[in-house]
Order: sequence, then structure tokens, then C-alpha cells
Amino acid sequence: MASRRKARSIALQVLYEVDTTTHRAEEVLARHMYDDSITEDAYDFICAMVQGVLEHHHQLDIVIARHAPAFPVQQMAAIDRNILRMALFEMKYSADTPLKVSINEAVELAKSFGSDASPRLINGVLGSVAGDETGRDTGS
Repeated sequence: MASRRKARSIALQVLYEVDTTTHRAEEVLARHMYDDSITEDAYDFICAMVQGVLEHHHQLDIVIARHAPAFPVQQMAAIDRNILRMALFEMKYSADTPLKVSINEAVELAKSFGSDASPRLINGVLGSVAGDETGRDTGS
């Protein structure tokens, strides 16, 4: 769904700014909502994603560290770290997003916002999580 893809993109931009500055999430969200024309559903999705990632980022970082031991979370590129946090949040806490969609959307974000190596890193970490008990049950 195009509106969900745009919503994820905006959520990533908000999370990246909050992660790399001292700006408050509420202020960054408000600015993005003012600047971008989005639907009410997309706005709700963005807010839930941002709030959820911020609330659970310590737990999400533990999962990232476990599945990407060669890349210390705090030394990882901020964009990659936040893409992983978002995807893991959806995988672990959002029953309405299929696992494969979470992974595919994260890889697409990495292609758009990350370095040349980002999509491979994102796909590898999320694929590892999906095969582990830390990912939610895929129903297969």
C-alpha cells in the first residue's frame, strides 16, 4: 500500500532526526505532519511506529546486537539502525503487518535512504531474526 510506504518513510525520517539530534519526537512529528499531506490513517500509523520504536528501542537494540554482532548498534549508521528498529518493531509488536512485508519494506527503505551496503545488511539481520524465536510466529 503506497500510503503505508510513504508513512514508513516519514516515520524513518522522524526517528533518524530524533536519534541524531536533541529534537523531541513530538516536535519533529508535528513538523512532518505539517509539511507532508498524509491521510489520517497514515498519520496514526506514523505516530504508532515512532512511539513504539522509541518506547522499545532498548529491546530492539538487543535483538539487533544478537543478530549483527559484527556491527555494534551505536556504531552502526543511524539510518540502518532506525530501519532495523522499525522493521523489528513491526515484526515483534504489530500483528497486522505480515513478516515478509516488514522485511521487504525495510529493504526498500534501505535502498532509498541507506548506503550501497544497507539493503544487504538489513535483509541479512531481518532474515536471521525471522528464522529465530525472537521473531513473531509467521504461521508457516
